[in-house]
Amino acid sequence: MTASQPASAGSRDSRAFHAARAESFNSAAAQYAANRPSYPPALLDAVQELAGRSLSGARTVDVGAGTGIATALLHARGADVLAVEPGAGMAAEFRRALPHIPLVRGDGNALPVADAHADLLTYAQSWHWTDPARSVPEALRVLRPGGALALWWNTDALDIEWIADAADRAGRFLGVDVAAEKRKAGERVEGADPSGRLDFSHRTVRWSRRVPIATHLANVGSHSAFLLTPEERRAAFLAEERAYLLNVFPDGVVEETYDVRLLVARKP
Repeated sequence: MTASQPASAGSRDSRAFHAARAESFNSAAAQYAANRPSYPPALLDAVQELAGRSLSGARTVDVGAGTGIATALLHARGADVLAVEPGAGMAAEFRRALPHIPLVRGDGNALPVADAHADLLTYAQSWHWTDPARSVPEALRVLRPGGALALWWNTDALDIEWIADAADRAGRFLGVDVAAEKRKAGERVEGADPSGRLDFSHRTVRWSRRVPIATHLANVGSHSAFLLTPEERRAAFLAEERAYLLNVFPDGVVEETYDVRLLVARKP
């Protein structure tokens, strides 16, 4: 579709739903900060390797920073981090947790950052909220020559039986074809730059964390599809899920396993 053509009702509805999902995090920022998984040290090691430079001293822009989960890790590795976050609720939670790290409001489609500013541009769980037709040129504008763009996502390890079963239950509840959604997620990763201007290197890092069932369920409930579900239905699903999980983890501690999908491209 060209800019001069009107959007169809379907595409308008799709964009509106996408925007509503993105906006939903602002009302649940504290829940997100307290329960979402972080990222393992091996991921940051891989970012350094594929970017071809140390994080220490790297002028870094963390886009879609949310509540600061990735920003804090980058800062701890010595990066000089500027966070960019569009949502008011998420930005407020970020400032509460990380008052010493600069944060500006904005998004990846129109970065409030000067040309050739960054050694490293990072998107943790956030590239899919951008329009690559706009965010790719913006990334190239903001990166200095030799700088790197790093995108990553925590994804469920669906080869583990209990995780696959839980995904199927959630899919049935939400009316989602889990296998199709997994394919779409893979396509989003593979198609991170439809223009072909960026040459991405790929890495997958597996890791696990052990958390109480209550934390796991709060993590599940912090995803946008659940946040947009009426509260009564959501609460009923999570109560049933708790009963399922207690059969698998009678001690009340869940071992979540993730595959972090990492893509890194260097600017020539």
